[in-house]
Amino acid sequence: MSDEELAALMGGDVDLDSIEVEDKKDEPEKKANESVLPPIASDDNRMVDQLDDVTRDSEEKATEMFDSLDVINEYLNGVEENINGIVKESINSNVEVFEKLSKQFPNVQMFKDSLERNKNLGTIAENMLDGIYTNQDEIMMIMDKMQYQDIHRQKIERVINVMRSLSVYMNHLFSSSIKDEDRVASAKHIPGDDNSDLVKEDDIEALIASLGGG
Repeated sequence: MSDEELAALMGGDVDLDSIEVEDKKDEPEKKANESVLPPIASDDNRMVDQLDDVTRDSEEKATEMFDSLDVINEYLNGVEENINGIVKESINSNVEVFEKLSKQFPNVQMFKDSLERNKNLGTIAENMLDGIYTNQDEIMMIMDKMQYQDIHRQKIERVINVMRSLSVYMNHLFSSSIKDEDRVASAKHIPGDDNSDLVKEDDIEALIASLGGG
């Protein structure tokens, strides 16, 4: 409704039946159609570039994760070697010494307490080794699972190659030896279209004449 129609309606000088009301029942359908339309092609949404970014970034992050896991695994290997070497060797030596001392001097409580503490340390060392072995196994499992990332990357690269091949094929299929500027301009609308901006008879006759048919 225009401003003039609104003013007339407020003054009671207009017939309500004469007011044209815009039909909005098709708006939801139009919005639904617009939502499924592909985005306008631009440098920012080229699909192959985006897929290339995904494969490159995922490979870089996977490499970083493998490097981090290697660092952790190397540290665990060092701790394992120290426990199996220096720690267990020292604990076993202490246990051996305090066992002899406890037998030689059964009334000296300190020897018995030291023997018990060293045995407990031996148990703790074994538990630490079990934890190290468990974590090393987990690291290997993570590395194995991350191999799927490389498989996914290869699948994406295969999709990229297919898309590029289709693009080259379609460009070749729709190519022509005639340049676009040498072609006759197409009519925007023809009779039967839901548009009043049709090609005029004079334009059609001029087109036929330019083609040598008039």
